[in-house]
Amino acid sequence: MGLLSVAIWLPIAVGALLLALGRDAYANTVRWVALIGALAGFLVTLPLISRFDVGTAAMQFQENLPWIERFNVSYRLGVDGLSMWFVPLTAFITVIVVISAWEVITERVYQYMGAFLILSGLMNGVFSALDGLLFYVFFEATLIPMYIIIGVWGGPNRVYAAFKFFLYTLLGSLLMLIALLYLYFKSGGSFDILAWHKLPLPLNAQTLLFFAFLAAFSVKVPMWPVHTWLPDAHVEAPTGGSVVLAAIMLKLGAYGFLRFSLPIAPDASREYAWFIIALSLIAVIYIGLVALVQRDMKKLVAYSSVAHMGFVTLGFFIFNELGVSGGLVQMISHGFVSGAMFLCIGVMYDRVHSREIAAYGGVVNTMPKFVGFAVFFAMANCGLPGTAGFVGEWMVILGTVQASFWLALLAATALISGAAYTLWMVKRVYFGDVTNHHVREMLDINSREFLMLALLAIATLGMGLYPKPFTDVMHVSVTELLKHVAMSKLN
Repeated sequence: MGLLSVAIWLPIAVGALLLALGRDAYANTVRWVALIGALAGFLVTLPLISRFDVGTAAMQFQENLPWIERFNVSYRLGVDGLSMWFVPLTAFITVIVVISAWEVITERVYQYMGAFLILSGLMNGVFSALDGLLFYVFFEATLIPMYIIIGVWGGPNRVYAAFKFFLYTLLGSLLMLIALLYLYFKSGGSFDILAWHKLPLPLNAQTLLFFAFLAAFSVKVPMWPVHTWLPDAHVEAPTGGSVVLAAIMLKLGAYGFLRFSLPIAPDASREYAWFIIALSLIAVIYIGLVALVQRDMKKLVAYSSVAHMGFVTLGFFIFNELGVSGGLVQMISHGFVSGAMFLCIGVMYDRVHSREIAAYGGVVNTMPKFVGFAVFFAMANCGLPGTAGFVGEWMVILGTVQASFWLALLAATALISGAAYTLWMVKRVYFGDVTNHHVREMLDINSREFLMLALLAIATLGMGLYPKPFTDVMHVSVTELLKHVAMSKLN
């Protein structure tokens, strides 16, 4: 077993063990086993960072074993500069989620922890798979644990939200399956994704493939107008579910554009870039305004995620290095910042059992340590320089300026709307006088909550002050991808 296999199957094995052996009578033991499994899953991803060769665009840490030999399907794994950082990010967020649920989840603890650990391994599989069928299996399998997490531990409308989430993402993926089968036969019976990148496809075939992939990945991102499942899923999901959904699962769709749409259908990607750019700008501008009028904090941050992910797809289809690298950096930074924002809402919900902005006011008077963290993450969500939230958005805007000043001007309005809706929430929730007895009775964060927020604060600040390790890893791979797209256009 290589590092990537361990990163995939170790959390899945621990999660399956908890499902098989766990009982609520042993809830404390289950929590410790889950934490040890999540920490071990994170530690095995660290050599990916230390041993990664930033000077090559080739796949690294490759594994290739026969799986379904009759149909030439292999268990093939590998990461490059486009995917490497998402494996440790997934494992890191899983550790945070286990810590966040320590005292909050008291029923079916073994199922809750097991579902998240299994989900962690499956998401690592999506970022590592180099076989088309293997990718599809991992991509679809992630729906199952998240569907259960929302449907079992969610809010009053959890069943509706879980079904909506499942149906949207499943229906979108069916067209992708047809595209994968077409590529399989077109390549002479191979599911090798890297071989698909070299297929000389005519523009009409590329166009059909492009929109088939768009159907799957746009729902997952989610792009406007197929974003409507996300606010419902976030509002009903437990805190841990919202964190993983925002921090990792939205990135699966954006990653799909880089691994499938751009390299397999490069001519169609350029032909219809205007369409993706238009949808991205609508998400950035319109959804930012929608976030401004939200009364539910989770809905506000959910719409904020749609707007921020609009920057990602905008950067990818600008077709320059600053834009694509900025989109990747934005994916990573959004994982830290949005995850932290949902954790902060969860901390308050555990005390007051309300997500309504009107239910709070003057929280700083009773929870000063917590508000210090919450305001820091809110500033990062606004794109404050020095935080992770700034780096990716600024790179995308600079990349967009190279393509069109007016497009960049429209994208930059997100910095204004983002500050507006975030600071408006901060003012009403955290500052001013204490407005009700619920807030007056709130206790400041304990050591467990301090730890999870501190870890995310360090990551957010570290990436904001020194993004070089992230950009160095992706530089060569981004350059090669853009060269591949440009060469295809010339041919």
